[in-house]
Amino acid sequence: QDGIGDKMGSFVQWLSSFIAGFVIGFIYGWKLTLVILAVSPFLVGAAALFSRLAASMTSKELEAYARAGAVAEEVFGALRTVVAFGGQEKEALRYSNNLGAAQKFGIRKGFTNGASMGFIWLVIFSCYALGFWFGGKLVREDEYTVGNMIIVFFSVLIGAFSLGNAAPNIQSLATARGAAYIVFQLIDLKSAIDSSSEEGIRPSSVTGTIQFKDIHFCYPSRPDVKVLNGMTLEAKPGQTVALVGSSGCGKSTSVSLLMRFYDPIQGQVLLDGVNVKELNIKWLRKHIGLVSQEPVLFATTIAENIKYGREGVTMDEIVEATKNANAYDFIMKLPDKLDTMVGERGAQLSGGQKQRIAIARALVRDPKILLLDEATSALDTESEAIVQDALDKARKGRTTLVIAHRLSTIKTADIIVGFDKGVIVEKGTHDELMVKQGIYYQLVTSQSQVKTDEEDQIEEFTDVSPEKKLLQRGMSREMQRKISVVNGKVEEEEEEKLPNAPFTRLMRLNAPEWYFIILGCFGAIVNGGVQPAFAVIFSKVLSVFSETKDEQERLIQLYSLIFFGLGLVSLITMFLQGYMFGRSGEALTTRLRDLTFRSMLRQDVSWFDDPKNSVGALTTRLATDASLVQGVTGVRLCTAFMSLANMGVAIIISFVYGWKLTLVILGFMPFILLGGVMQIKLLAGQAGKNKDALEGAGKVAVESIENIRTVAPLTKEDAFFQLYMDNLETPYKEALKKAHLVGLTYAFSQAIIYFAYAAAFVFGAYLIEQNEMVFGDVFLVFGAIVFGAMGLGNASAFAPDVGKAQTSAKRILFLIDTKPTLDYSATDGNRLPDNYKAEVSFKSVHFRYPNRITVPVLQGLTCTVSPGETLALVGSSGCGKSTSVQLIERFYDAEDGSVCLANNDVKTLNIQWLRSQLGIVSQEPILFDCSIAENIAYGDNLRTVSMEEIMQAAREANIHSFITSLPDGYATNVGSKGTQLSGGQKQRIAIARALVRNPKVLLLDEATSALDTESEKIVQEALDKARAGRTCVVIAHRLSTIKNADKICVVSFGKITETGTHNELMAKQDFYYKLVKNSVRA
Repeated sequence: QDGIGDKMGSFVQWLSSFIAGFVIGFIYGWKLTLVILAVSPFLVGAAALFSRLAASMTSKELEAYARAGAVAEEVFGALRTVVAFGGQEKEALRYSNNLGAAQKFGIRKGFTNGASMGFIWLVIFSCYALGFWFGGKLVREDEYTVGNMIIVFFSVLIGAFSLGNAAPNIQSLATARGAAYIVFQLIDLKSAIDSSSEEGIRPSSVTGTIQFKDIHFCYPSRPDVKVLNGMTLEAKPGQTVALVGSSGCGKSTSVSLLMRFYDPIQGQVLLDGVNVKELNIKWLRKHIGLVSQEPVLFATTIAENIKYGREGVTMDEIVEATKNANAYDFIMKLPDKLDTMVGERGAQLSGGQKQRIAIARALVRDPKILLLDEATSALDTESEAIVQDALDKARKGRTTLVIAHRLSTIKTADIIVGFDKGVIVEKGTHDELMVKQGIYYQLVTSQSQVKTDEEDQIEEFTDVSPEKKLLQRGMSREMQRKISVVNGKVEEEEEEKLPNAPFTRLMRLNAPEWYFIILGCFGAIVNGGVQPAFAVIFSKVLSVFSETKDEQERLIQLYSLIFFGLGLVSLITMFLQGYMFGRSGEALTTRLRDLTFRSMLRQDVSWFDDPKNSVGALTTRLATDASLVQGVTGVRLCTAFMSLANMGVAIIISFVYGWKLTLVILGFMPFILLGGVMQIKLLAGQAGKNKDALEGAGKVAVESIENIRTVAPLTKEDAFFQLYMDNLETPYKEALKKAHLVGLTYAFSQAIIYFAYAAAFVFGAYLIEQNEMVFGDVFLVFGAIVFGAMGLGNASAFAPDVGKAQTSAKRILFLIDTKPTLDYSATDGNRLPDNYKAEVSFKSVHFRYPNRITVPVLQGLTCTVSPGETLALVGSSGCGKSTSVQLIERFYDAEDGSVCLANNDVKTLNIQWLRSQLGIVSQEPILFDCSIAENIAYGDNLRTVSMEEIMQAAREANIHSFITSLPDGYATNVGSKGTQLSGGQKQRIAIARALVRNPKVLLLDEATSALDTESEKIVQEALDKARAGRTCVVIAHRLSTIKNADKICVVSFGKITETGTHNELMAKQDFYYKLVKNSVRA
């Protein structure tokens, strides 16, 4: 945009001046013009070479910035994980290292630009020297009149000056080329599986026969690891086929192949006898409903999320789908019901609530084929039973592939298929496989054992449907501040009033580079004086031709050498100012990006809950604000200094030779400056208005690309593209309006220069007539002011950059100055002695999320877990269980009551020390795009974790043998968010990560929810061992996993309604008893 926007206009203007100058030169004296043009190959060659170098450097610089942006996006998306494990400094360093690489290329680009501009001006002044020497020769030989020689020389001189002034714009164009290379490379990239393709068969109907024939498959990122090894399977129309097996055995991969996320390396996947490769991709995906293990919702309303399931769906169909998915009741209790905003990735809802909305989205699609990949894994026992009934109904008349770890949910399947290491080892009905006593039998029996005790204790009980006690967690529209993307529109409120960003403050941030800035200033000031000095010399040149021929020859040689000398001065000073300001500007940009990122990481967790601080908005802000601040630093600052020095020296010289004429010309200066100021004001205002819209576009881009595995199955690529374009519509229309005004103000400032010329000629002639000035001095004053004005005009072309920079600088400095309530880097607060007793207690805790202050979450929660004991929190989905864990971690502070560790209110403890005492495993594990070893070591960022400790933690989490089976072992990269691993594998690595820090307190929020039966049993044993000697708070839907807890608390409406051991609560036959009963029935 920078390269093809106003810079292109300036470039064309200067280029046309260059061409016009030489055309006039050819008309009045072709010989002299040709001689001067003889050096043009040097100019063209230098411009081409430096342009190519600058484009190459820009491309590499942008690649490094993209890597830094990917780090930022990953960190913001996993913010709670980063905060819990104290990884802020590590992530800031990771981000900074990528910035360092970008800065290195930026500095090289500054060197290239400085050298290129210096060389270009050396060639230009050499042109003057050569032109003056050869022009003098032609005059002496009577081939040219003095008048013609001056016309040619002046025309070519202005043309060459124009080319010099075009140099900064050439730099912008070269930078744009570097950026465009990356963009065009992506645009030209042809996908082997193109979801936008109109090619492929679209059968008129679907019966629903699915066949996998001898499928072999490896993930492209891990070609050495065979995931499927000759899989053959058939599902007939209307059949339910369940895939079971250990975590990572290839079950989910089968679903990915049917959806055509990937194609097999060998074999065929067929739908109704047609290879899915031959089918139109969108047509295929529209006939499939997918509910995945980790549900993804988009940052819009509940209704809009369900509408994504099918185009043209009615509100009645949406309501029916929510009822079938057991979501209707909790939605109706929310303040805005179906219009409730779910937040980024559905953050405002519990895991179970998100899963039920995802199921409703699949049901509203009314697909012929249903793929359920752990569709009920996030639900509590009560909800699971009801949703399972809904799914059982939904399966009727549809071909269904089910992947489930809870085998009770698939025993009614028509065919159950047992997987082992990518091969189908058995298949049949539940009864047939139980008789075979193979893999399925082993999984069922190991899972059944955990229920035996509960069954013994449950007597016949009249089934009374328990009251649904669901927490109102929804975010009301009123609480959506600044920006939220709804129905493709950006809702804006008045731009927050930010304090001004003083230029001196930016310069203080650039203080470490003071020596570069001083050298750059020196170069700019000296260079600024070169052109007015040239005007003085040129005025003297006119008198040369009134001398004798011998004297003419001597003076011509002298002035030609002076011109060449000015070229050498320009070479040195241009290089100094270009390189030094480029270096200081890059350093400032890097520092601002780094400070901005660190400031973001330092903010409270609640700050990230605000929709205007979504992952997309923050990454957009990081990418644009710091680079826009370069509008008042680096090359722009260098141009400003040079132009001011140019004008300053020109005015001083003009006052010395003719103060009256100078005053008349200076009378026009306020109008020239007024045009520049008006441009800055207009564009600064526009930048402020566009901020929210551009961040909204960034938010949509990040959300859709990050969740492409949800967007693609829903075939909503076009919808998100339109949403993205809708957000860009506002800045585009605003830019069109402003373009007219900016064009007028720029035209005004340029026109004033010519009015000043006219006034100078008229008044100069009058002064000559009155004998107050001689012609040479008038010409000198006029020349000095003309060259000074050209410099000022060149500087005014950068007014748009200054306007945008002002707005961005305000935002950056405001963020840097924002002090969080809970600062991870704070050194204050108590640190308990190493031998403290880790008792955790909640004392009448009341809490509401900062962005949902009308919705109470905890209402007097009181419970205690003694040192070394295990407390289990159970209750309906969304009752406040996970909130209690977040308060222990101090993601938030209680608004009333206290959360205590060893009888010390956590608010009095040093926050970094507190979190170092806690190990957390969450329901949806988030891994980072690095090796398995690095992910496990992330558990303790306060020291260097040894490889032996990493391996020991992996053994305890039952993941060591799997890791060692991989070609790269512990060095295997897990991909973004752990996409190269199955859900169970990710969860076990997350458990190893928590164990490696050897915490005093273990927080397990559904830590085994994603595991298959075999892994769950072993990991549960590992967790039972890990809990020994540690205080443990467990949240679980699978009640079998917490029956050995020392204390079980039932949470309802943010309060404890029952407390006791498993046996005590079973004897009471109240709420807990009912939950267990439902669990066993399931």
